[in-house]
Amino acid sequence: MNTIQSLFDTFTKKRVLIVGDVMIDSYIIGKVERMSPEAAVPVVDVTDFDQRLGGAGNVAMNVKAMGAEPILCSVIGNDKEGAELQSIMSGLGMTCHGLIQSNKRMTTQKTRVLGNNQQLLRIDHEINTDLDSEDTASLEQRFSAELVHCDVVIFEDYNKGVLHVNNIELLIQLCIDKGIPTIVDPKKSNFLAYKNATLFKPNLKEIKEGLQIEKELDSNASVGNAIDQLMRVLHNQITLVTMSERGVFVQTQEDSHHVPAHRRTITDVSGAGDTVVCIAALCLSAKTDVLTLAKLSNLAGGLVCEKIGVVPIDPKQLLAEALLAF
Repeated sequence: MNTIQSLFDTFTKKRVLIVGDVMIDSYIIGKVERMSPEAAVPVVDVTDFDQRLGGAGNVAMNVKAMGAEPILCSVIGNDKEGAELQSIMSGLGMTCHGLIQSNKRMTTQKTRVLGNNQQLLRIDHEINTDLDSEDTASLEQRFSAELVHCDVVIFEDYNKGVLHVNNIELLIQLCIDKGIPTIVDPKKSNFLAYKNATLFKPNLKEIKEGLQIEKELDSNASVGNAIDQLMRVLHNQITLVTMSERGVFVQTQEDSHHVPAHRRTITDVSGAGDTVVCIAALCLSAKTDVLTLAKLSNLAGGLVCEKIGVVPIDPKQLLAEALLAF
């Protein structure tokens, strides 16, 4: 059997624990043909509504699209939006066992108003303060219970407070104790808190901001130097930097590789990072070599950029292109 086909078959046997900020992406869609007489704003004649999983939920959808089983672990509100989020998950065939509903939180919902296929407005409904000690303890307990059934853990940090400096170290240590690999998709607030993760995946903007680098990372040498600096602080095993049209750069303590981007007709880059994280995590769980991990993640991230909106990866398309590329 072809090794790539075998790898994809292996993915379908994996269970992926995704801990972090889950949210609802809501869309109010319509047409704009006039301006309001009340204010200098367009009038949207609504034609459709849509609700999707966002944040860590989009990573979960990518995991499920690849045939693996995603387990979302997060704290949401005990509110109408929390019920809607769980309903969306159930409709997609995902378990809600990893979710905790808190009376002290609200479920994050980002509502986008679209007129004539353009975003006119975004309304955020959220609390982004860190979890309090009670909710933090509940998350740690639920995480520990779900961890024993999983093959890899993804930390999806959107700076909404589920992951914070007081629980990140413990959650990573629980994974280390059980020999389960971890991958981190960071944001600025907790950037340097994720010590001892298996794989750390920033983009160029995040690594510059996280390390307070003022110069442009416009060459492989400069990216490699930034990764050296990062790994001295975080002690992670692998760093995978996504570089948009320049592809990805992957580095370990022993080696580094630049994987150029494939030529694409780019339609929308939204969600590409989530797809990269998903494929990298599945490769980690399957114990692939680092270069294969980087190539397949890079290929997947490019494919979703050809689609409009945030959509999960098409596994058949990814397999077909991987069979040609590898």
